Amino acid sequence: MKLLFRLFLALAGIAGSFLLTGCTSQTDADSSIPWSRPANWEGQVPGMGTGKGSGIR
Repeated sequence: MKLLFRLFLALAGIAGSFLLTGCTSQTDADSSIPWSRPANWEGQVPGMGTGKGSGIR
C-alpha cells in the first residue's frame, strides 16, 4: 500500500511538471525587435504626425 502511494505521488509529480512547463521556440521575428532605439512615434505629441505641416523641422 505504501509503495502504491509513493508510485502515485511520483507519477502525479511527473504529470504536474509536464503540465506546468511549456515549450517555445525562437523565431526570426523575435530577434528583429530594435530594443536599443525608440520607436518612431515616441517623443511626439499625440495626434501630431511627422507629415507636412506638423511643425517639425
